[in-house]
Amino acid sequence: MTPVLTLSGITKHYGPVQALKEVSFSVPEGSVFGILGPNGSGKTTLLSIVLDVLKANRGNFLWFGQPGTPDQRKKIGSLLETPNFYHYLSAIDNLKVTRSISGRGTDEDMDRVLQKVKLYERRKSRFKTYSLGMKQRLAIAASLLGDPKVLVLDEPTNGLDPVGIAEIRALIHELRLSGHTIIMASHLLDEVEKVCTHVAILKKGELIVTGEVNEVLQDEDIVELGAPDAEALFKLLSGHFSESALINDNGLLRLSLTKGSARLEEINQLCFQNGITLNHLLLKKKRLEARFFELTGE
Repeated sequence: MTPVLTLSGITKHYGPVQALKEVSFSVPEGSVFGILGPNGSGKTTLLSIVLDVLKANRGNFLWFGQPGTPDQRKKIGSLLETPNFYHYLSAIDNLKVTRSISGRGTDEDMDRVLQKVKLYERRKSRFKTYSLGMKQRLAIAASLLGDPKVLVLDEPTNGLDPVGIAEIRALIHELRLSGHTIIMASHLLDEVEKVCTHVAILKKGELIVTGEVNEVLQDEDIVELGAPDAEALFKLLSGHFSESALINDNGLLRLSLTKGSARLEEINQLCFQNGITLNHLLLKKKRLEARFFELTGE
């Protein structure tokens, strides 16, 4: 299946400042693809390039396997900045303005997108009466005019309270189930973990890693072990587990295992059967934040 978006060696600099350096990855159809990184990592610059707002100094990108064209651009809805609507107009009137500028959508289409973002009952309310979450949902409704296959969202939950964040997360999930591919930038690890299927991690304009979220940000089980004869314990465990998964920290061993695979009873039995009595056996969980910091070197 042809990827929705393919980037090859995207490079962008502003004078001596390197914003992006040789960034390459593909976005599969039907995914929620998160571009994750701290502020200043190049996320917004990258989205601006694939939406033809900025030009790359080097590299290229393909939408649906083809170079970008105005017709293809109509298949892509976007939200790059803070929602910018007329405060004194209603939601429906603001969407009419957006439709007139973009040339996308119909009267029936406006009703459809308002229903999809759960604002139909408030369609005649002025924009200034909306909460931040409602304003963000209206912006997403505007990006859905014309029923684009792909949505590109820059920090869609930025500045929202917990209720607003939950609303946007639920909306993104519903949009994916209805057949949309969503590409979203975020500096929030928790957001990417909860809503994204795939992720690309950027640091200072460079791609650190990309892949499925469950693989890239895989949590781990950490088993701590101790015994009077630490050297014998290390030798025994080295013969049963990958040596790279085993760390000797001043006599206390740490064994890294795939999430959910640690069986303390089996490990204890293995040691006992080989004449080693454990005096310390503890299961810990490596937090996703720790994995993220490992990847980014922060």
